[in-house]
Amino acid sequence: MPAMVGERSEDGFAALTLESARGGLEAVFVPEAGMVCCSLKHRGEELLGQRGGLRAYVDHYSTMGIPFLHPWANRLGADRFAVGGREVDLALPDLPLKRDGAGLPIHGLLAAAPGWRVARHAELEPGGVLAASFDFAAYPHLLEAFPFPHLVEIEATLVEGSLEITTSLTATGDVAVPVSFGFHPYLCLPGVPRAEWELEVPVHERIVLDERGLPTGACVPAAIEPGPLGERTYDDAFRAPPPGTAFALTGPDRRIEVRMDSGYPFTQVYAPADTDAVAIEPMTAPTNALVTGDELTFVPPGETFVAGFSISVL
Repeated sequence: MPAMVGERSEDGFAALTLESARGGLEAVFVPEAGMVCCSLKHRGEELLGQRGGLRAYVDHYSTMGIPFLHPWANRLGADRFAVGGREVDLALPDLPLKRDGAGLPIHGLLAAAPGWRVARHAELEPGGVLAASFDFAAYPHLLEAFPFPHLVEIEATLVEGSLEITTSLTATGDVAVPVSFGFHPYLCLPGVPRAEWELEVPVHERIVLDERGLPTGACVPAAIEPGPLGERTYDDAFRAPPPGTAFALTGPDRRIEVRMDSGYPFTQVYAPADTDAVAIEPMTAPTNALVTGDELTFVPPGETFVAGFSISVL
């Protein structure tokens, strides 16, 4: 039996692989580029939208694959604001920060970040596990902008036909840390026209967004009929369904399911017309929660918050 874990180079970056003995899945992570999962292949075919690729992600923070978005997912409505009794300042120079078309800070401060320390990369029966951590407090320029000392740990497990990603945030200082991270998995069905992808989004409540993509404070009932994606497009925020409920993207020969197993009560669905990918995004807080404080969780000093989601291929 071949090894279920390995090492290789991706666009000049050291990458670590996980494979499942059964299920035909291979995942590739790049710890030195923000612990991004840059590839997830099923029977040799790529299931993640590559967009500009790994190099563009590192050079320009142009997201691809499955990026980790922290200390906030999606966008914020201000550069300077108070949260948890401390001042956040995202207008400081030289921050690793991307902005959207309206100039709003987007996707956090750890996009493609180096500094992740690999703690474990080992075979499991019948697959593999990869664990790495990032000590936010060890980087003064990050801590000056977001003054909440904490440790982030990501553990990815690939067993059978499922990739499970568990994220832990531990407050390592004397202040409670706000939790607003998320992931942005760009999923695709290779060899199948986008219009023919069958999409299932089992949500029941949509968070109303303004013209900048920020919540207005209102929610409305929502129902997305399962069926071909066709010409439908999405960039919409929702309350997530109960943990373990499957979102799905289905084609003639495979079905990709995304489940928010714990800690992700919100989701964004992103399916623009010009991108052959659909993102079903696990989010620990609604968009802009760091600024508004709406439904924001805090981790007390010395304690840990844990969230997990999974991607299965059938």
